[in-house]
Amino acid sequence: MAEPPSVQVLAEELSSDEAVPASGWLAGVSAALCAGLVAKAAARSEGWSEAAGARAQALDLRDRLLALAAQDARAYESALAALERRHSGLARALSAAADVPLAIAETAADVALLAAESAERADGPSRADSAAAASLAAGAARASATLVAVNLSTVPGDERVVAAERAAETAEDAVRRALATEI
Repeated sequence: MAEPPSVQVLAEELSSDEAVPASGWLAGVSAALCAGLVAKAAARSEGWSEAAGARAQALDLRDRLLALAAQDARAYESALAALERRHSGLARALSAAADVPLAIAETAADVALLAAESAERADGPSRADSAAAASLAAGAARASATLVAVNLSTVPGDERVVAAERAAETAEDAVRRALATEI
């Protein structure tokens, strides 16, 4: 099977010399793809009685993450513009730019948790896909938590940094659970 053209376009866009899209967008899209993989695992698991509900939840998470990825690109672009102009609204722009990666980190953690459940309950080969989805979603959560910390580095003690770190740790715990499952 040849690589779908849309993947090539996304890779080219990310590889460009433009500032946006960047890592926050990539974290959101990556976690969305992980949610899509969990939805696939649920759809292919006839022996999992809660598969339909898990699939619906995964699809909701996927759509939410795609919307957050787009929001992140806009927020990052605004923060860069304020930084470039040394605008008085820079602190507000950086604060807003931290809100979206926090939401991505928390939602990616939800994907990792659902993927861990899928790794435990899905049918056969879908378990490995689910464990992989948990691992990749945890990476997106960790990347997003880092972005929150960077965006708020001038605001010591901001609770959003702690919340993002907690989301990343939750996702990493889910990965351990998923990988402990017999696949």
